[in-house]
Amino acid sequence: MTPAIPKTIEAYLEQLREALAGADAALIQDALYDAEEYLRSELAEHPGRGEADLLAEVATSYGAPEEVADIYRDKETQVQEALRAPPPTARRSPLGRFFAVGADPRAWAALFYMILSLATGIFYFTWAVTGTSLSLGLSVLIFGLPFATLFIATVRALSLVEGRLIEAMFGVRMPRRPLYADRGKPLMARIKGMFADPRTWSTLFYMVLMLPLGILYFTIAIVGVALSLELLIGPILYATTGFGFINFDDVSYGIPLWLEPLTLVLGAVLFCALLHLARGIGRVHGALAKQLLVKTAQY
Repeated sequence: MTPAIPKTIEAYLEQLREALAGADAALIQDALYDAEEYLRSELAEHPGRGEADLLAEVATSYGAPEEVADIYRDKETQVQEALRAPPPTARRSPLGRFFAVGADPRAWAALFYMILSLATGIFYFTWAVTGTSLSLGLSVLIFGLPFATLFIATVRALSLVEGRLIEAMFGVRMPRRPLYADRGKPLMARIKGMFADPRTWSTLFYMVLMLPLGILYFTIAIVGVALSLELLIGPILYATTGFGFINFDDVSYGIPLWLEPLTLVLGAVLFCALLHLARGIGRVHGALAKQLLVKTAQY
């Protein structure tokens, strides 16, 4: 049975949300943004028309909610297939699968994100704590509310930026459009909506959480890379320059010649293990970002 044509924009969006049930939360957010922006723009261009008449016409031009949902699902499948990296050559042996991580671009991207996360974590933490403190401290003054509103707006913008970074590095689908702000509503209603949105506060929590996570990720990445390179390059440097693993009082101490091949193998194994760990951290962190930065249907 075909659902009746909705009479209001809110009803149209609700039917679209129901039609997209089970789809990715980021896809649902983008689809709802596009639909609401289009519908409210059409309504603003024709102020004399009611929402019911507009939606009756939209059902044949923009599409009914079920049709729009099908279009978004199809386009998302096409985009994901186009962006998906070619699958690596299948390795049958466990050893082959272990070392094949070196050809996985997602593992390298995750490792780069771990190194970058210290800088982003410091920035996010400083921005969140400073902005929150100033907003609370200035709340008794006349410009306290405008300052807090501006701060919350920047937090929501940063969540979109972080989402794009997460999607680029980890391949996790994140929103590509912000939450829609209905300009037809009174200003105070829009401000109240920002403060009442649970995603605003979950984003603030994510920004604060990024500092300890950034320190942890950075430490793991730097220590792992440094130790791996020392094991891989150390024997070569000692053989060519005399600079050993341990240097004390202008005396270099290397390792026995017969142990050098084992050291090289150990360095390669350790670096591949680090890439496996980075890829796993990327998956976990992507899921965390998805949970805290994406507006869910329950909101």
